[in-house]
Amino acid sequence: MEISIFFARFLGSFFLIFGLLFIITRQLGKTIEMTDNKAFVISTGYITLLMGLVTVILHNIWVLDWRIVITLLGWSTLIKGILKVGFPEQIHKQAQRFKKKQALSTIFMLLLGAWLLWMSFS
Repeated sequence: MEISIFFARFLGSFFLIFGLLFIITRQLGKTIEMTDNKAFVISTGYITLLMGLVTVILHNIWVLDWRIVITLLGWSTLIKGILKVGFPEQIHKQAQRFKKKQALSTIFMLLLGAWLLWMSFS
């Protein structure tokens, strides 16, 4: 399986599952509140950093088609992981601003997941 197809299916499934869970359980607001725990932010930062690093190493493809979305997601995930590990206080401040846009973000996550899955099967 081509690496772009793998990441599109993986990330598409990930975004769809978490988007649906956020709608069903209303967990996104609770997760945002957990950002005041520095240890939580740093520990999830290591996971985020690893996911981003793997994506960047395996899929650093800069072409003008749908695959660039995967590359951009990889780089943004890597940067977010670095920020979570290095600057957890800033992540808490950012999360508080983000809290107002939970519904919009969840819809975006669902649409992005569905689109990535669509692209991987077309």
